[in-house]
Amino acid sequence: MIPEDLELLDRAQLAYENPEFLHSPDGRLVRMISEYQEPMARFRRERIQDTVVFFGSARFMSLDAANTELQLLDNTGSQQPAPAEEQPARPEEIASGEASELQVQRAKAAVEMAAYYEDARKLAGMIATWAHALPGRRHRFVVTSGGGPGIMEAANRGAYEVGCKTIGLNIKLPFEQRPNPYITPTLNFEFHYFFMRKYWFAYLAKALVVFPGGFGTLDEMFELLTLAQTKKLAKSITVVIYGSSYWKNVINLEAMAERGAISLKDLDLFQFADTPEEAFEILKTGLTVHLDSAFERDQKLREEREGVPEGPAPCVQEILGPDIAKTR
Repeated sequence: MIPEDLELLDRAQLAYENPEFLHSPDGRLVRMISEYQEPMARFRRERIQDTVVFFGSARFMSLDAANTELQLLDNTGSQQPAPAEEQPARPEEIASGEASELQVQRAKAAVEMAAYYEDARKLAGMIATWAHALPGRRHRFVVTSGGGPGIMEAANRGAYEVGCKTIGLNIKLPFEQRPNPYITPTLNFEFHYFFMRKYWFAYLAKALVVFPGGFGTLDEMFELLTLAQTKKLAKSITVVIYGSSYWKNVINLEAMAERGAISLKDLDLFQFADTPEEAFEILKTGLTVHLDSAFERDQKLREEREGVPEGPAPCVQEILGPDIAKTR
């Protein structure tokens, strides 16, 4: 018997429907798990087996046809342009002598970066076209980027223009930024945690193409190279570093090997390329190894299942392919 002076309580809110809890420090673990499980579910639903990941600068916009002007962005992923004094000089400003030395240098660099944009766009289209023609129910070697502007946009755009699926793994940043418009809508992701975004770059990647870029590009490239170097990947990964003149001027990997900071054999973890055609042949050769391995694995599974009418459903790793090597 409930006393008359007591009011009945409303039902308590379910924990997973409580935004105050979910966005609190106590809900951090739930958020982390969500950034693992929700992409997993979408990749399974979209039948994505593996990817080719493009890294590169986000800070330059493309020179598109005749009506788009090159513009340097303020920060990686930002929609805001850099200050006027840091923008590439226009031809008339150079001719009149109004441009500063920095603006002239930026103008030369902007033309170079626009060329890299077009190369990334072309290479992504070549990979997507080749991969789309491969047999099988699952999508192989899907072009993937960080989802932002610049080289990332170029990669997604190249795959989009040949009618193929393309993935964008964006990151939530403290300034204005948006995913580029060429990402397949059902494969448009946004992450809060950098480490979960990096996990998904590595999880499905069978190849990595590194175009000229800055801190973020260097960080992502060396993260994947370190995983390969330390054999933390349960798969081989083809790494193409695109634009040898840029990269050999920025970092001297041969000097690192000569001084013993890395092993000489670590230089075999990547290859340089300077044209989309050259990069495509390297990627095609490396990715074909995975096709042969997948065929052998599928044939072995079929042979093992002969005469066995029932069995456990395939696990996530069997569906998606090799995961990062299991560690204790």
